[in-house]
Amino acid sequence: MTQPAPGTRAAPAGNTFLDRLAARSAATGTVLCLGLDPDPATLPPGFEPGVSGVEAFARLILDAALPFAAAIKPNLAFYEAFGSAGLAALERLRRRVPSDVPVVLDAKRADIGSTAARQAVALFDALGADAVTVSPYLGEDAIAPLLERTDRFAYVLCRTSNPGAGELQSLVVEPDAADGAPAEPLWARTARRARNWGPGGTVGLVVGATAPDELEGARRIAPGLAFLVPGLGAQGGDAAVALQHGPATAPPAGGRRGGGLLVSVSRAIAVPPAGDASRRDGDPGERIAAAARDWAARLPVLP
Repeated sequence: MTQPAPGTRAAPAGNTFLDRLAARSAATGTVLCLGLDPDPATLPPGFEPGVSGVEAFARLILDAALPFAAAIKPNLAFYEAFGSAGLAALERLRRRVPSDVPVVLDAKRADIGSTAARQAVALFDALGADAVTVSPYLGEDAIAPLLERTDRFAYVLCRTSNPGAGELQSLVVEPDAADGAPAEPLWARTARRARNWGPGGTVGLVVGATAPDELEGARRIAPGLAFLVPGLGAQGGDAAVALQHGPATAPPAGGRRGGGLLVSVSRAIAVPPAGDASRRDGDPGERIAAAARDWAARLPVLP
């Protein structure tokens, strides 16, 4: 039996998020994570720039692209912006996703214990997320309620894909003799600490494809953690780098189909390139399906 890498806890037995993700990755043959965050400013003709248009377009994206995706990732802000009507739309969209498709809710939550506990109820139970994104900035105790359920999952922000990510994430922190950590960037310390968070098999990392050196470094530090890799498509990240360093190489995520990797693409599937005649004349559903099929092929499950 394969043993977990040092500093990595074993995954609990049973129907875990990692189990479900591996099954879906095997079924689709891809590690594509479909971003579901339609912007009212970029909706195709015929879709009103309000909550009804956003919901209708998100429904179209789901129906067209779902067969080619290993998971779905709605960004909560695009629905919260419409208040209760937007959250109701998100709930309806969630019910549209089949039970075998993991749903990652991009919420970036964390707070003091009692608040984080209510966040867990809101995200996992009320909104039906299989996994969420969380911020480590407040420390482990602020995300513990989002890590403790063995049937759910949390992706910890490690090295994000936005242009200003290095402003804080690249700051060098002091060595920690108790943890065996050298002086290193904050993103590296986050990866190191996250290996031991939660009961085992419920924690992964968000590491952007726009930072290939950091992606490689985070994988070296945390060989057993599942990665959610944003930054492809509109942000210009490299798919080959994501496929090279994204899959886990040790348990709990390693040894499964896809290696626990999800690579997120949203705008490059939902929004046609500038000057694309399909914005005016074509069927948006057919265009979205073709784009999703192309990205799925570019992001295969590697042997």
